[in-house]
Amino acid sequence: MMRKEELNPSQRGHSGKKWLVITLAGVIWVGPVLGNGIPVLNGPLSSSVVEAASSSAKKLSEEIITSGAILMNYQFTTGSQKSLANVIRVDLKNPNVKLDVMTGKEGYFTTRQSTGGMAKENGAVAAINGDFFNTGAQGAPMGGQVSGGLLMSTPSVLKGMYAFAVTKDGTPMVDEFTFSGSVTAENGEKFTLAGMNKSAYVPEGTSSTFSHLNAAYIYTSAWKAVERPTNSSTTPTEVMVKDGVITEISDKASIQKSIPEGSFILRTHGTAANFVKNNLEVGQRLTADYSLVSKKTGKQVNPESLQIMIGGHTILVNDGKPASFSRDVSSIGGYRARTAVGYSKDGRYAYLIATEKHSGSAGMSLGQLQSFMTEIGVWKGLNLDGGGSTTMVNRPLAEMNTTLTFNTEYGTAQRSIVNALGVFSTAPKGSLKGFKVSGDTTLLIGQTGSYQLKGYDTYYNPVDMQSVNPTWKSSNGNIKVSGQNVKAVSSGTSTVTAVSGNAKATMQVQVLGGNDVASLKVGTAAAPLAAGTTVSVPVTATLNNGKSIEVPDSALKWEFIGFNGKVTDGRLTVSSVNANSKVGYAIARYDGFSTVVVLSAAGESTWEDFENVSYPINFTTNVSGVTGNASVVKGSGTHANSKVLKLDYDMNGGIGQKVYAYAELNNSTGKTIPAAATAMTLDVDGDNSLNWLRAELKDNNGKTVYVDLAKVIDWTGWKTLSIDLSGYNIAFPAQLKRMYVVNVEEGQDERALTGSVSFDDIRFTMPALSSDAGLPTGTAVMTIGQKSLTMNGKKVAIDSAPILKNGTTYVPIKHVLDAFGGQAKWNSSAQRVTVLRGGKLMDLTVGKKDFVLNGKRISAPVAPIISGGRTLVPLRLVSEQLGLNVKWDKNTKTVTIKS
Repeated sequence: MMRKEELNPSQRGHSGKKWLVITLAGVIWVGPVLGNGIPVLNGPLSSSVVEAASSSAKKLSEEIITSGAILMNYQFTTGSQKSLANVIRVDLKNPNVKLDVMTGKEGYFTTRQSTGGMAKENGAVAAINGDFFNTGAQGAPMGGQVSGGLLMSTPSVLKGMYAFAVTKDGTPMVDEFTFSGSVTAENGEKFTLAGMNKSAYVPEGTSSTFSHLNAAYIYTSAWKAVERPTNSSTTPTEVMVKDGVITEISDKASIQKSIPEGSFILRTHGTAANFVKNNLEVGQRLTADYSLVSKKTGKQVNPESLQIMIGGHTILVNDGKPASFSRDVSSIGGYRARTAVGYSKDGRYAYLIATEKHSGSAGMSLGQLQSFMTEIGVWKGLNLDGGGSTTMVNRPLAEMNTTLTFNTEYGTAQRSIVNALGVFSTAPKGSLKGFKVSGDTTLLIGQTGSYQLKGYDTYYNPVDMQSVNPTWKSSNGNIKVSGQNVKAVSSGTSTVTAVSGNAKATMQVQVLGGNDVASLKVGTAAAPLAAGTTVSVPVTATLNNGKSIEVPDSALKWEFIGFNGKVTDGRLTVSSVNANSKVGYAIARYDGFSTVVVLSAAGESTWEDFENVSYPINFTTNVSGVTGNASVVKGSGTHANSKVLKLDYDMNGGIGQKVYAYAELNNSTGKTIPAAATAMTLDVDGDNSLNWLRAELKDNNGKTVYVDLAKVIDWTGWKTLSIDLSGYNIAFPAQLKRMYVVNVEEGQDERALTGSVSFDDIRFTMPALSSDAGLPTGTAVMTIGQKSLTMNGKKVAIDSAPILKNGTTYVPIKHVLDAFGGQAKWNSSAQRVTVLRGGKLMDLTVGKKDFVLNGKRISAPVAPIISGGRTLVPLRLVSEQLGLNVKWDKNTKTVTIKS
């Protein structure tokens, strides 16, 4: 039996594609329930990871997405660990909302698209990422999929892989499904079907290690690629079928064209191909019947009653309690961003869950996710693809488009995936219900934002408000209003109000101040001190909550020391250099918070360009089964005329453990970095493997230092990386021993196990040869209570004696800088001391224990004080941050400073 169905664009948001659907001859068979409702698997189940520490979920906010769908934000606390989680609760009994599964681009398998892209294409008002998939394959889900009531893909033969489904009457299900089916020739002969629209994989619990070996699969026009599938280790015999009639047979070769709408291909190999050879001919009829087999309740469900189904991984929650894991979870362990789905005990609500992982949220273990799900009311639920795939988008109230609910593990970038679970509004057009102000909720001082008055109807869907021209006002002077444009003036919170007739709407806008900033980073940390120099100086602020934001020129105030210059459109230009200046500073301040570009005559120097390497380079690894090669070769692309260091690696022999692939310089000795370096710059040809790129140094004290070159290799082609070394506390001279690729255990399935990266033109900014050149060296001795300083044996008078207070020595910083070089500036209104020495810029504020060093906020045990009308700084703290060594003798109450 065969029949053709057409997807309704109004239901799924697709562009009217016609997928051939083979009628299911049977029903979904549900196996007998055992014990607690979890089916018995072959082999032991992994235990759920129950956290020992007590946990709690606190709702932080809640907002309506559309009628029947609510977004809730939570903070989940386990001991001292805090994680953020986001939950979309969908009312399955509300006729104005529904769930559906979206696929790739234009609804095709073998294409990939971000969650946000699929939501936009299909008109979803919210969505989360969906099923697991093989990142190295074409792009099809590992589990089964039903979209718009149509079966699109069948479950793989993998143990313990659960799925979430909703029937057309709104009843949710969480179960493990298998597949059973066959094709029947016109002569009555039958052959077993292995599945529909599947990528190649390794089956579990069978004698075969290849999914398509001696097997028959159906591929419909939803499979876009011509190859069905790639890397199957089999040569196919394919049969094209249209309207139940065979139109083409290709013996031991694939049919080299896409599947037309309304047709399907029977893809066979081995014994299945023999069935085709012996029983099928062009012009004959071919029928198919199959069923999904469930392992849950023993009840029969008409397959046509399914509205959606999406596959996942292990079950997480059963009967409102953490469930034993249904399959091994070692490859998805650790504390990650995670995605899950489940439903309530009464079956009314579906919960779409995504947890965050960034500096402001610790992520969750699977055990923590189980606890969180039970706390918010999940009765049954399962784990979806997580880590770098975890994504949630939602349409804010009165807005037309969806936005990221939170940043992914890659920031604002979204991974391209094979399917996503979408929330769709099915409501009719309603009457105007309310207004809201739309615009940025946070602004930087000096930044201008544009705001609009937007409306929503009785179903909480957006209403066109273009004809409405409201009046705008602010609650205070923190922001200045001009029409619908708002300019941030000073830090604090303001309320923006829009008034139209008798209606009004408000929004709170936070103007971020210096106290909200954890660090400021300039894209270029060092530059040549020479007239005519021009460099890009984009500034990025990392806030205390971990979020990053680009700081516009209008929000920054620049100060130049040692030269004259200007910053325009994010570029610094040196117009002239002051006489006798060996070091220059371009200081960028945001509301007092500083960062610096250090300019020097020597500046950056090339340390290794690999043109004339005289030392050995070797490949090494920490796992015996990992292979690779490291050697100097001719470059490619923009480095085609250069020699480069190329690192090839194959980590397949280290699956399940942390794997390192090293390019080792000069055996175990390394190559010397001769002087103190504040920055490292190098060109890297990336492989988009999503692995971690690092360098290993050994400093002059014998300490091993690991330097992050790139947290994620998410690019291809050559890219220049700049690394700030000032915070690593490296004692120079040091040895650069090796550069290497890391693939950690957590989320290993999301990263490439094989790849190749190349390195070229490694440069170091060495202040000892540039910005620190000419700084005085020697030994200075000061005694508590005495107005004198002995420098290199010579005693000089000072106008203020060091004091000892609560075990800390304080002194005017001027005395230290007079002896060892540098300068200090006092800002009386801000009560701030700015200290400049060599490649260091340090801001200290009276009474505040936090200080800023080269753009980073650092906590200290003590703060500057004012005593006798003089500003005094903690001597040891400041001196050591400036690269000086301090020794205290409590018997003589003397302080010795060395450089």
